[in-house]
Amino acid sequence: MGYRDAVDTSARVTRANDRVDVGRLAEEQAALRRVATLVAQGASSTEVFAAVAEEVVQVLHLQNAAVCRYDDEGSTMTVLAVWGDHPDSFQPGSRWPLDGPSMSAEVLRTGRPARVEDYTDLRGSLAAEARRAGFNRVAGAPIIVDGRVWGVISTSSPLAPLPDHVEDRVAEFTELVATAIANSQAHEDLRRLADEQAALRRVATLVARGVPPADVFQAVSAEVARLVPADAAALTRYESDGTVTAVGGWTSTGGYAHVGTRFALEGTVSGLIFETRRPGRINSYADAPGSAAAAAREMSWHSSVGAPVIVEGSLWGALAVVSTSDRPLPLDTEQRLAEFTELVATAIANAESRAELDASRARIVATADATRRRIERDLHDGAQQQLVSLALELRAAQAAAPELGELRGELSRVVDGITGVLEGLREIALGIHPAILAEGGLEAALKTLARRSPIPVELDVRAGARLPEAIEVAAYYVVSEALTNAAKYSRASVVHVDVQARDRVLRVAVRDDGLGGADPARGSGLLGLKDRAEAIGGTISLQSPRGSGTSLHVELPLDARNQ
Repeated sequence: MGYRDAVDTSARVTRANDRVDVGRLAEEQAALRRVATLVAQGASSTEVFAAVAEEVVQVLHLQNAAVCRYDDEGSTMTVLAVWGDHPDSFQPGSRWPLDGPSMSAEVLRTGRPARVEDYTDLRGSLAAEARRAGFNRVAGAPIIVDGRVWGVISTSSPLAPLPDHVEDRVAEFTELVATAIANSQAHEDLRRLADEQAALRRVATLVARGVPPADVFQAVSAEVARLVPADAAALTRYESDGTVTAVGGWTSTGGYAHVGTRFALEGTVSGLIFETRRPGRINSYADAPGSAAAAAREMSWHSSVGAPVIVEGSLWGALAVVSTSDRPLPLDTEQRLAEFTELVATAIANAESRAELDASRARIVATADATRRRIERDLHDGAQQQLVSLALELRAAQAAAPELGELRGELSRVVDGITGVLEGLREIALGIHPAILAEGGLEAALKTLARRSPIPVELDVRAGARLPEAIEVAAYYVVSEALTNAAKYSRASVVHVDVQARDRVLRVAVRDDGLGGADPARGSGLLGLKDRAEAIGGTISLQSPRGSGTSLHVELPLDARNQ
């Protein structure tokens, strides 16, 4: 070949290479536009990652590709998307520990492209899986987001050698799509943050309103199922005997049949979390052992992902979401659950603390009532009976004394004094705990209060049959305190007392036409009534504008807590 022929050949090769480079550049730019368009349209991260894996295979003419993210400060790797042939164990959502030499571990360590031509003698989970699946040759390049190694894009070959410098070509393409991946992740993070904050506000509002913990737990389950999203969700609490209790749940079909049921940890995602203190996943309940797995199958649960709930530094329970189909839960479910459980742990702790406080207040009120009953009984059976007996003996002595003697007059004065003490003692006993309340019920006791009131009382009681004792006692003291205050301060001409039981609530209203201006802060009586009402789940409100009388309204729930 002459010099001119050599020059012509070189020129043709150069032009051919240029055409290849131009064609490749056009393909890469077209792929980048497609990925960027998905991001701009608000596609989910899952869709974006799948598109990136597909574009890598198409543009670089490879057999397969995978997009993976490094998690847990680089100790694990999560598969986000795959394209082409991959083993079932290496599908989206699978997590792998970086516990030995591998292409992925090398990329994370160096921040540069890497390849492994032979996994035969390497140790670790990824190397073992590569050998089992026959993917012995692997190459990949880092995904750099915000200046750090965020993940890796990899390709593998089961038999043929990988193309020369394929990891460098993957790196070039990865540089192009890294911004799109970062933007997609940023959009996803912002949307997720907004959703999580809104859910947290709703749960916190329930806690602030003092709703029962069971309602808070139900709300937490519903919120997390909507956030993921999932077909069902369950909140469980670990018990001291090594079991777990379902304390809240939600399903897309409505309700959750097993709230309150206690299960063994065997075959549950709660059991996995209890062992590791980390998020866990059960891919199928089909062959899982235990009563909890049987309950899951009964509700058509296919798989679940859960995360620990840490309250005040201790493992309190687990929050899990469920898929009822063979469709896998979103790839970032573990991470999202872990973040959400951190947010709601405080709400869960507050709900339980409030419930414990309410229970404590109820026990204090019940103990005080029991003490009053004991004192009233002791006064009635002890001191009052002794005074009655002593008065009778003195009356007998008085009758036997000389009619004109001074002794008879002295005995008469002593008898009158004892009678006065006895009447006062009876009044004290009645104030401590009205015996007529226990014997005749609320309506009879309120009629007695109305008769004793120095201000006329218009009484309307529509409570029906006997009510729970705690409710009757609370209602009695509300009316008693209101009538006492009206007599002392109101200068009212009449007091209206309305008591009505309806819709599982006892409503008590006491209104007078007096001076008004009552202030609970100036006395302990109304504050004591407030504590008593709230201790049994009730509410109390006072309106007392100056010159317009006073109205006291109390609502007491007739639920099982007060039985």
